[in-house]
Amino acid sequence: MPRLIPRLASRHAGQRRIRIWSAAASLATALAMAGLASAPASAADVNNVKNPGFESGLSNWTCSAGSGTTVSSPVHSGAAALKATPAGQDYAQCSQTVAVKANSTYTLSAWVQGSYTYLGVTGTGTTDVSTWTPNTAWTQLSTTFTTGASTTSVTVWTHGWYGQPAYYADDVSVYGPDGGGGSDPAPTVPATPAGLAVSGTTSSSASLSWSAVSGATGYNVYQNGTKVSAVTGASATVTGLAASTSYSFQVTATNSAGESAKSSAVTATTTASGGNGGGSLPKHAVTGYWQNFNNGATVQKIADVPSSYDIIAVAFADATSTPGAVSFTLDSAGLGGYTVDQFKADIQAKKAAGKKVIISIGGQNGTISVSDSASATNFANSVYSLMQTYGFDGVDIDLENGINATYMSQALRSLSSKAGSSLIITMAPQTIDMQSTSNGYFQTALNIKDILTVVNMQYYNSGSMLGCDGKVYSQGSVDFLTALACIQLQGGLAPSQVGLGLPASTSAAGSGYVSPTVVNNALDCLTKLTNCGSFKPSTAYPDLRGAMTWSTNWDAAAGNAWSSSVGAHVHALP
Repeated sequence: MPRLIPRLASRHAGQRRIRIWSAAASLATALAMAGLASAPASAADVNNVKNPGFESGLSNWTCSAGSGTTVSSPVHSGAAALKATPAGQDYAQCSQTVAVKANSTYTLSAWVQGSYTYLGVTGTGTTDVSTWTPNTAWTQLSTTFTTGASTTSVTVWTHGWYGQPAYYADDVSVYGPDGGGGSDPAPTVPATPAGLAVSGTTSSSASLSWSAVSGATGYNVYQNGTKVSAVTGASATVTGLAASTSYSFQVTATNSAGESAKSSAVTATTTASGGNGGGSLPKHAVTGYWQNFNNGATVQKIADVPSSYDIIAVAFADATSTPGAVSFTLDSAGLGGYTVDQFKADIQAKKAAGKKVIISIGGQNGTISVSDSASATNFANSVYSLMQTYGFDGVDIDLENGINATYMSQALRSLSSKAGSSLIITMAPQTIDMQSTSNGYFQTALNIKDILTVVNMQYYNSGSMLGCDGKVYSQGSVDFLTALACIQLQGGLAPSQVGLGLPASTSAAGSGYVSPTVVNNALDCLTKLTNCGSFKPSTAYPDLRGAMTWSTNWDAAAGNAWSSSVGAHVHALP
């Protein structure tokens, strides 16, 4: 099978590149979390970029090696956006020469989406500048530059990175004094958002969504007339609410020109008690991925998975030719003649023993894309069909090629409406995916918080990352686990929705393996404030869900040392 060799070291090998740029990523994330952005242009300034939203195709833009085109989806605003695809040694640079005034300061910004997207300017006559983001959701990049005494034009550019998927760009701007080359008009205050609706509630949160507004770069959320949140996308989850209480919400649209009027109000009433998807799961649970392929780890049947695993995630479903849809085929030959009937019977036996068996979507080689309403519907229908066919209890989201928070949330809610309250929904984001609530993965988790079971972030193949205290921590330590889990706990997830994902052995991942003792110490630190490293949470989280490992097969190859130790420890937590 094509996926066997790439998965020999890890299903997440593509994440190793993050270590190369981890310091830059940490700095960029720190700036984003601190809310540092360039000051808005003055009222007299203009956008000197021509065709900034690519509404006129690639007019005024030049892309290297024919790498650029325009698309109608995804877009940040308007009807079009740039899509540029790196290939070989070309990283898909698209540029425009922009007329500017000498001895003037300009703000350069653009909305981008895709792995490792860069924005910069050259020919300033002073110091050329650039910025970048690893985010796969729409993110605004912004920086400033000053022109030299004889500078009359600069080159503005965007590009991706070698070996990475296509990136998207929209609403590029160079705001400042009119360079004399003609300009698009300065932005106007955006229209009032329409379509505000309550998409879900829990005992302590309310999820909202609304229609995107053309020209808006952000939205403010108001609770009972008081601003409580600022977001970039057309959805938000407000947390910290009281149970069984009604709240009034409104939203406004913003850009550099100002803020719109408030939308019509909607009322959200929180539920009487907490709780999330998952049916009869134990308070503390252990998740393990089961490999539907042979890559050198112990080949197992579902029946061989130790009882210490409460959730078994079958890896992986595959993409089909229908956008968003998935399928699953048991690798009977690679698994020693394991038949479909045996597989189904083993799933039922595990369920009868109180375990949950779910289908995992994605992995390192997974290319499933849910980017519009049609693909969201296809995803929900196909996953539900697999649940009915094989007896799966739910779904695991392990997409490493990016995630669209709006439409994945729509897909999972549609699946929930079909499957009911017993549906298991788990996620396995990379560490970079959960550094900020603005990331697509984090947004999705918050959007579906009322039906989400657990997020088992992968604390491996990562490199250094920021903790919730703003300090940088390296993988392989108790501090790395606790300080990064803290971001999720402070960012809006319930403790019961947070788990620690670690490799079962050194063979299971390229980097980041820690002994079961380190995992157990991190669990103690988070739940009881004992056995901590230098970082100690401000409060204990005794409801923390537990831990996850890749994989039950690699665990078996190591004598089940991980599940024997961590499994017993998780189940003994308070």
